[in-house]
Amino acid sequence: MRYLLMICNDESVLEAQSPDEESAMLAEYGGFGEEMGARRVLRDGARLRRTADASTVRVRDGEVLTADGPFAETKEQIGGYYVVECADLDEAVSVAAKIPHARTGTIEVRPIWEM
Repeated sequence: MRYLLMICNDESVLEAQSPDEESAMLAEYGGFGEEMGARRVLRDGARLRRTADASTVRVRDGEVLTADGPFAETKEQIGGYYVVECADLDEAVSVAAKIPHARTGTIEVRPIWEM
């Protein structure tokens, strides 16, 4: 079964990182990618740009409404994602726990609707 692992963190904390801290975190993500690639569970993933670069789109009464930034004001923002293929939820949670930002933020694990 495929799962979406959404990496949620407070952007202000990430922006306050020193260049050395950011390099160390990127190296950890490299290790995560290698490990999950070797396990053959990693299907896709990407780092997202900051919410300041986001746009929100809604359609109301046939009119397209756009706004800059995210729709919801939240403490944590989605900063990236992985799509993994795992035997079950337990394995997906195990994979999510190895994502470096699980230590400072939240990883939402959501099954992908298979038709």
